[in-house]
Amino acid sequence: MKTTRFSRRTALTAASLTAAGIAAAPAFAQDQPTSPLDLYTQDSGASLPFLHGVASGGPLPSSVVLWTRITPDRDSLPGSGLGEPTRVDWEVSTSPEFGDIVARGTETTSPDSDHTIHAEPHDLSPATEYYYRFRVADGPHAGAESLVGRTKTAPAHGDSPDQLTFAVASCANYESGFFCAYRDMAERGWSGELDLVVFLGDYIYEYGTGEYVGKSGIARPHHPTWEITTLEDYRMRYGRYRTDAHLQAAHASAPWVVTWDDHESANNAWREGAENHTDGFVEGQWASRRDQALQAYFEWMPLRKAGTSKEGHLYRSFQFGDLMELTLMDLRSYRDAETTAANFASPDRTMLGSEQFAWLTDVVETSPARWMVLGNSVMMSPMRLLTMPGNREAEEAIQAMKASRSGIALNSDQWDGYTHDRDKLLELLGKRGRHNFFVTGDIHSEWANSIYTGDKEVACEMVTTSISAPNVDEILTEYTGIYHAEDNSTSLLVESAIKDANPNVNHLDYDAHGYAVAQLRADDVEMRYYRVSDVEDPEASVSLHTTRTWRVDGGFDPSDGE
Repeated sequence: MKTTRFSRRTALTAASLTAAGIAAAPAFAQDQPTSPLDLYTQDSGASLPFLHGVASGGPLPSSVVLWTRITPDRDSLPGSGLGEPTRVDWEVSTSPEFGDIVARGTETTSPDSDHTIHAEPHDLSPATEYYYRFRVADGPHAGAESLVGRTKTAPAHGDSPDQLTFAVASCANYESGFFCAYRDMAERGWSGELDLVVFLGDYIYEYGTGEYVGKSGIARPHHPTWEITTLEDYRMRYGRYRTDAHLQAAHASAPWVVTWDDHESANNAWREGAENHTDGFVEGQWASRRDQALQAYFEWMPLRKAGTSKEGHLYRSFQFGDLMELTLMDLRSYRDAETTAANFASPDRTMLGSEQFAWLTDVVETSPARWMVLGNSVMMSPMRLLTMPGNREAEEAIQAMKASRSGIALNSDQWDGYTHDRDKLLELLGKRGRHNFFVTGDIHSEWANSIYTGDKEVACEMVTTSISAPNVDEILTEYTGIYHAEDNSTSLLVESAIKDANPNVNHLDYDAHGYAVAQLRADDVEMRYYRVSDVEDPEASVSLHTTRTWRVDGGFDPSDGE
């Protein structure tokens, strides 16, 4: 069904829906860049050669990864394959004024890696805040300096920090809204509140312009405008995202630990294909597309150059003293294809693959850390879905939770579709006690869940909503052609029904956009859910919506409320 999308401002002023749709078209056309370089300067105001900011990631007790991209000239844009190699110096200091430089080095860019730089200083002190910067050493931009970034090393193995605080985020769709959540995250990072950021996938979306947008249509256009399928395409899309000033600020404010989900390659990706991929002349062969998507991901994320685990696999773990072992799973590269409910429990089906499961088993069984925190790109908790006959809007919202295109794909795309692997993993975690915490993204909604094996609670799961990707109120607006505000009556009805059918669900919100901040202590974890007031507004405010606390000896705190 063809529908029209309407903005909050249109709804609030009661303007003509037809007039609003007509008026949107010329406004969008007037916003188009006038040259290729404008695509990479219009959002951030950055100039050559540091158009894409700085970042850090992969914190270890004595090292971090430092990242930037050099644009050596106005033609050497992401994905172009152009530009002469450039020598770039980097420095690390204990002060933002760089009065005490503790590490320095030089890297050389290349079009082979899209002129991205991944430097890795060593011999840093554990649990220490550092500042870093880059300086061009040769060529026409010699002497140019980047902005300063803040990073922090992990606590030493054997140390026992009282707490760790980290942001959790996922699902940032450039065309459906603005990245105000990243602005708030950056402020918390620069204030020293955050030890790190955990990003759980869907950092970019692969769709062509206009294929996956918000209530008002295109908030700002993708680049390139077509669906991305090649290495050059993926590089251009990352380059476009990294021009966003708020995303740049969030990367510069704290070290990121990342994993991918499906949209970094194609929707509902699995080992041998994807829902949004057809082998052939237009989209190529899946193995080639996936490998090129992964190459661009390694280039544009603050990841170690040689890959982060055996043979360059994306799954890996980080130990933060004796308090936390953080594992980042890859839940796309090794999984079987989706199937029907009759086959969900088949022992022949896998989410993790044998090698990754063996690695995860070893981490869980041997880590000395008190908490096992599992970075999880799709929801772990079992979920009973229901029907609401007689309420067409509610039925549409429930179906949207199953729909592959919405990204809100409960059941077959989540762990519910791979119950044999889930049962084995939960049994493994149960043997080590109850200090188990899943942090999850993907489903564009807020959740707080208790996780059981039988009648034994073995873990909790906190799910962050999307930075900007559409959720239920956007889907209802598309389905009905009528503007639906957040927390509309249909969304609230479905939330209540889902919670009634699933007593393990402590908190659920289908309409929020934002991110979350977890604070991990010896025997409890607190998740603060921060919400963007209006994802369509580039100046939207961000505020604390609700808090959930889960205690190892008692489950969710009953005093927490909506």
